[in-house]
Amino acid sequence: MFTLTEVASLNDIQPTYRILKPWWDVFMDYLGLVMLMLAIFAMTMQITKDQVACLPCLEDPDETPGAKPGSFAQQPGQETASTASTGAPVMSSNPYITKDLPDEVAHEIHVTQQHTAALKENYVNQPQPTGIKTNLDYQQYIFVNQICYHVALPWYSKYFPYLTLIHTLVLMVSSNFWFKYPKTSSKIEHFVSILGRCFESPWTTKALSETACEDSEENKQRLTGTSSVPKQVSLEGKDESVTSSTPMLGVKFSADKPIGEVPSSMTILDKKDGEQAKALFEKVRKFRAHVEDSDFIYKLYVAQTIVKTVKFILILSYTSTFMAKINFKHSCEPDIKQLTGYRMFFCTHNMAFMLNKLLISYMALILIYGMACLYSLFWVFRRPLKEYSFEKVREESSFSDIPDVKNDFAFLLHMVDQYDQLYSKRFGVFLSEVSENKLREISLNHEWTFEKLRQLVSRNTQDQQELYLFMISGLPNAVFDLTDLEVLKLELIPEVRFTAKVSQMTSLQELHLCHCPAKVEQTGFAFLRDHLRCLHVKFTDVAEIPAWVYLLRSLRELNLIGNLSSENNKMIGLESMRDLRHLKTLCLKSNLSKMPTNITELSPHLIKLVVHNDGTKLLVLNSLKKMTNLIELELHSCELERIPHAIFSLTNLQELDLKSNNIRTIEEIISFQHIKRLTCLKLWHNKIITIPSSIVQVKSLESLHLSHNKLESLPPALFLLPKLRHVDVSHNSISVLPPDVGLLHNLQHLAINSNKLEVLPKPLFRCTKLKVLCLGQNALTVLPETVGQLVQLTQLELRGNCLDRLPALLGNCRLLRKNGLVVEDHLFDTLPVEVKESISRETNVSFTSGL
Repeated sequence: MFTLTEVASLNDIQPTYRILKPWWDVFMDYLGLVMLMLAIFAMTMQITKDQVACLPCLEDPDETPGAKPGSFAQQPGQETASTASTGAPVMSSNPYITKDLPDEVAHEIHVTQQHTAALKENYVNQPQPTGIKTNLDYQQYIFVNQICYHVALPWYSKYFPYLTLIHTLVLMVSSNFWFKYPKTSSKIEHFVSILGRCFESPWTTKALSETACEDSEENKQRLTGTSSVPKQVSLEGKDESVTSSTPMLGVKFSADKPIGEVPSSMTILDKKDGEQAKALFEKVRKFRAHVEDSDFIYKLYVAQTIVKTVKFILILSYTSTFMAKINFKHSCEPDIKQLTGYRMFFCTHNMAFMLNKLLISYMALILIYGMACLYSLFWVFRRPLKEYSFEKVREESSFSDIPDVKNDFAFLLHMVDQYDQLYSKRFGVFLSEVSENKLREISLNHEWTFEKLRQLVSRNTQDQQELYLFMISGLPNAVFDLTDLEVLKLELIPEVRFTAKVSQMTSLQELHLCHCPAKVEQTGFAFLRDHLRCLHVKFTDVAEIPAWVYLLRSLRELNLIGNLSSENNKMIGLESMRDLRHLKTLCLKSNLSKMPTNITELSPHLIKLVVHNDGTKLLVLNSLKKMTNLIELELHSCELERIPHAIFSLTNLQELDLKSNNIRTIEEIISFQHIKRLTCLKLWHNKIITIPSSIVQVKSLESLHLSHNKLESLPPALFLLPKLRHVDVSHNSISVLPPDVGLLHNLQHLAINSNKLEVLPKPLFRCTKLKVLCLGQNALTVLPETVGQLVQLTQLELRGNCLDRLPALLGNCRLLRKNGLVVEDHLFDTLPVEVKESISRETNVSFTSGL
């Protein structure tokens, strides 16, 4: 037999699950426990005491007691010869018994018989007790009782305790099935664990405390009509209200409200608590994504509630029918007349009264249980439980961004509200991005101190103080204390906020935002608008470009790197660049299919335009004609096949770079004669086969870049350009360098490496102004002695040829440094010792003098 403790464990759940049990579930659990105790008590009573006591019924007209063998019944008043009224044995008076006895013995018997007859006559004359004598043996009574227990007693009287136990167990299992089922128990356990940690987290208390502080401040302001924040902040708020009404970029733009000082209760946060809170934010985010996509928990709870209700109706319906059959009196007609002589017995059920009372109690409990089930169903279907709104929490706190949830996540929160709504309120803190950002900000400022940031500041190639921050949670406040910082680079920082403290960075001129959505307060924006000179913004979608970027009126250079395809051109907002009155350089590294028409509004003051198109074909370039003040133009990777005609209208153009296109012919180069100021032409990394002789018309050309093409020869007309100083035809298939190269008296840089040269023309060494001569990766076998005439040579590249030795007159190139001589070591060793020492010594002397 199992104990009550073992049975009660069927209803036992983890104590932490109590927060998911509303009052009706708790009430039904206790009712189930009472019903379980009642069933076990009834079973115990029935096992130990349940029986019937039966007597033969003599009122049956067919009954003839003692008529059949084996019957021990008598007529009233009849006695047997073997029993006297006192129960003593009486000797029979039959003469056959004494005829063979001796006379003395017979006489004794006769005297005894007379004495007995006298006693009998005296007994008969006495008053006799009333009743029916059956003369059934004790074992026969036991036998009849057992037979009638199974024949006459209704089945419900015998099995009622067992049925109550089964019903109770079913109800108990139904009540807690959703806590045990694998698909739901894992989610519930995870939810309860997270909920408990969120409730007890120090960050929750601090966040709600901050809300209370903010509410009290707002109430104070409403009551007193004054602001407790500094005057500067209040003025910013005033400016912001004015700015917010100004339509910009097609929408109403307003800088973010300044954030007051964080309460001391928020700034004091243990590092371990901060890490735990950040982990909780991540767990809540993942749990929400995992649970919100299904409503299985809700459906299972509804199903088990319906099962309990149906079970209640079933129990109530059939129990009320059988309750009247539990009686104290029963008639029994067992088929044992041949054994006892009686056909009918009258029986009493000694447990009838107790079972009847227990059944009434059980019915009352079931009725109450059923009312709780009906209320549960009413609550489940009264309103949609698969949607949960934190509207009340948003109204009572500063976390107005707490999102509404749905499906199983919403249902679990509804169940928690039945236990205590404070759980949901504290849990909502970890659904708020504002709360997460505040926590991140506190942890960030705790980690990134001023001393740590100062160690990261370095000098860039322009000798500017530069700070580069990569993949941290936000912008530390200590950054604004670096007042002498000139360049700030931020990459992959999810939360960047420029507060009013940015105005302390008076030296800041260049800002890089690489995949960093940046927000700025009104005062901070005013400072950036007046002081920022260069801005780099790298983004994935054009919507990530901060709107305040187009309002930086003092900006000189703007670099936009990201997706600016034609489908998104309407969203670029370039029409608002008219406010960038001082913008001189615009760099677009994107995938444009045509030039945005609104970019021409920048034409009055734009002097440099850079378009790196990442291999996307740029078709429409007519808008370039309006940029008459353009000085530098770069069109990289635009899949151009010819030089665009729109370029020939740019009369002030000085530098043109058409790198990495598909240009095969440059016959249009004669049109460059109209661009009187063109000094640099870069046509490198294309597919140009020949250079037309009309290039001689571009008299102003000083620098020509034709590397990485398919040139096989150079036209003599090329060397008739009097101002040409820089020629780069490397990485082609040129086999002969024309002697006319000697006509370039101003030539300072000649790169013809990675070609097929076998011989160098002697007139080349008349170009005495040459400083850089790149001849590597060719087929040269001899370097002429006349190389010594290049007295201004500082860099000579010869590696990758077929040279046997270097000329000794190389020592006349007194400006040539050891690090400027790119040649194999064994060739360098062929130089005379004094030449090698001269080059090395001059290097050291020059280094020392430079210091």
